[in-house]
Amino acid sequence: MLAYRLIERKRDGGRIEAGEWRALAHAYAAGHVPDYQMAALLMAVYFRGMDRGEIRALTEAMIGSGGMLDLSHLTVPRIDKHSTGGVGDKVSLVLAPLIASLGVAVPMMSGRGLGHTGGTLDKLEAIPGMRTDLSLADARSQVEAIGCALMGQTSEIAPADRKMYALRDATATVESIPLIAASIMSKKLAEGLTGLVLDVKRGSGAFLPDVEQGLELARTMIALGADHGCPTVALVTAMDRPLGRACGNALETEEAIYTLKGEGPPDLLEVTYALGAEMLVLGGTVRSLEDARRQMKAAIASGSAAQKFAEIIEAQGGNPGVVEDPAVLPQAEACELYESPQSGIVATVKPRAIGRGIIALGGGRSRMDDVIDPTVGFVITAKPGDWVDAGEPLATVFARNADGIRAGRAALAEAIMVSEEAEPPLTLVSHRVSDRGVTTYAAT
Repeated sequence: MLAYRLIERKRDGGRIEAGEWRALAHAYAAGHVPDYQMAALLMAVYFRGMDRGEIRALTEAMIGSGGMLDLSHLTVPRIDKHSTGGVGDKVSLVLAPLIASLGVAVPMMSGRGLGHTGGTLDKLEAIPGMRTDLSLADARSQVEAIGCALMGQTSEIAPADRKMYALRDATATVESIPLIAASIMSKKLAEGLTGLVLDVKRGSGAFLPDVEQGLELARTMIALGADHGCPTVALVTAMDRPLGRACGNALETEEAIYTLKGEGPPDLLEVTYALGAEMLVLGGTVRSLEDARRQMKAAIASGSAAQKFAEIIEAQGGNPGVVEDPAVLPQAEACELYESPQSGIVATVKPRAIGRGIIALGGGRSRMDDVIDPTVGFVITAKPGDWVDAGEPLATVFARNADGIRAGRAALAEAIMVSEEAEPPLTLVSHRVSDRGVTTYAAT
């Protein structure tokens, strides 16, 4: 009866107390609350919201439903980064080895694709043999040995959130600030971090498109971090177009590898450097954001960042040769260019349409138990504001077969608009949020 009473109360606009959230989280993790009741409660929260006390209580209840990654014995800072989700957002694959190569421990726990967005774990698992299902003991040993682990949320960490995360994806309850904040922070706070940097997306492809919603989410998570002694900083970045060129799991992993070698798209590098600089400053290993950027560029130029990625892959059972030769990644059976239907300015590259296109190709999930094809997706060379001629290639479709090519072309036709004029795209990094407030981001 516990779940029934809480659903009823939240449906009617009431609040749920800390002890009730704790009991519910434990019962759900143990399988004593069915998914249909939790789905009803999630929908009630989606419409009715939660106050700050409830969000904190839910976060703590999800943390308390499992164990924690204890790295307190390490003498180096422990910093992680999390993105609220986007299309083409492979920053984590670049950032984790890059920052670890500079002496900061990065115990990075990531998720799978959610809604129209891609997932870091799905991208990593495109690497032959790569395991992301590390136990807490495995993750601890790996961070001790090489300074980084790229792991999924195991049954040991916030198991109640793990189940809710998958359920939200299947019940259209993703776009809720309280649920997003509690989900993200329950996992991150269970990592035993000394600092956290958040990449909060804004724009048409974000779960929360409006900048004010993004800022509210950032402030909510920063407050949760402060409540638990984890200094947290957020940058608000653009998701009104895909980040980088590659969209799709193996394709994005390949682009991340080239980025670690200094050959990445400018927008991907810019977001990576902005977030990485905040991580290094928060860890206290550099004097300034400018110094942090210099060190990151040097780590990429020297090859140490790429080498660190190879070490991580090998430690997790993958083929480290993929860093030297990305052709080791699985390849699509069919590919075809998509050309501009007319001359003009690229007005939009809609990330939601691209994300839905990847799902249609088989590279994402529409149900919790879907198995994805890592090879499919798009490489999109056109950016908003570019002038293109009729017949000029805008993108390449990677698919399983001819039917996939047709589905990919349809998605691109919806996503890429070419017209006589276009509004300027959003600023790539627009705001910085900390416990001191919100400021306009100043590029270094």
